[in-house]
Amino acid sequence: MSKYWSDFVVGLEPYTPGEQPANSDLTKLNTNENPYPPSPAVMAAMNSAVNDDLRLYPPSNADQLKQTLADYFQLTPAQVFVGNGSDEVLAHVFNGLFRQARPILYPDISYSFYPVYCGLYDIEFSKIPLADDYTLDLADYRRANGGIIFPNPNAPTGRLLGLDAIEALLRDNRDSVVVVDEAYIDFAEAGSSAVSLIDQYDNLLVVQTMSKSRSLAGMRIGYAMGSAVLIEGLERIKNSFNSYPLGHVQIAAAVASFKDPDYFELMRQQVISSRELLAEQLDALGFEVLPSAANFVLARHSEHAGLDLTQALRDKNLIIRHFNKPRLSEFLRITVGTPIQNQQLIDALTEIIG
Repeated sequence: MSKYWSDFVVGLEPYTPGEQPANSDLTKLNTNENPYPPSPAVMAAMNSAVNDDLRLYPPSNADQLKQTLADYFQLTPAQVFVGNGSDEVLAHVFNGLFRQARPILYPDISYSFYPVYCGLYDIEFSKIPLADDYTLDLADYRRANGGIIFPNPNAPTGRLLGLDAIEALLRDNRDSVVVVDEAYIDFAEAGSSAVSLIDQYDNLLVVQTMSKSRSLAGMRIGYAMGSAVLIEGLERIKNSFNSYPLGHVQIAAAVASFKDPDYFELMRQQVISSRELLAEQLDALGFEVLPSAANFVLARHSEHAGLDLTQALRDKNLIIRHFNKPRLSEFLRITVGTPIQNQQLIDALTEIIG
């Protein structure tokens, strides 16, 4: 604590990201990064963008990227917002759309940045408990609110909510914004994204990222899609905060990724098939594995404490994510790695469990 801080800083509880160890000998399955590299076309575009133009500010509106995203999702550029990673996009969402007279609603088990944003922007909130099977029942959200947000697939559970349930909520909740945080949607079955509902519901905002399925976590590229009026609100916030959130290299990488659909689909399918095999192997070892539509699984063992397993894996140079929180403390959240990494994990757990 410092006498130079503003008063509100003292009460903030910052987000704790997954560990990024310097030790390269560790097998890292803790932060849901993609185990495969970006498309060669992306690497070529980035290399090409490293030129004398770096002395110039990037285009503040990222028009080329907005047009690319609009074409890909069958929207208009006015329905697209881009930012420095989906975390920045979400920060603008909370600041610009959720500072309302009524509390916002989100699941009690979801992305742990949500309460951080509420603390940062002094937003009232209510956490809605997940069901006993860790599913999200949107019937529980049919109450007065200042906005609703949930990840789909949920994090850290990986469970997917169907579009029919989302549309039913949108029909019954026309007076506030509904934000669907789709960081992991590309690892779900085709047609799962709520983007298809945007033209019917002007209070729907869909947030996605290029950090997961497109292997660009290190580039920090996120975007939101919704009605033009919602996007205009986000643009007003962005341009009052940072008019140049994406640089030349980021824009070039993002555009190239969406123009290489074959590579994207190949890598996506590899992660999905590895996830299914990993779940089967964990089940064979006696784990309860929640159904996942993401690039990770959440699993627990009835005879071994989650924290003990986490430490035992660390002793074998494998890092997974453990959440010391109610209803989560016995679980391991395991990022889907390459087949070799996944097998290393299974071999280690086999030795640990005995």
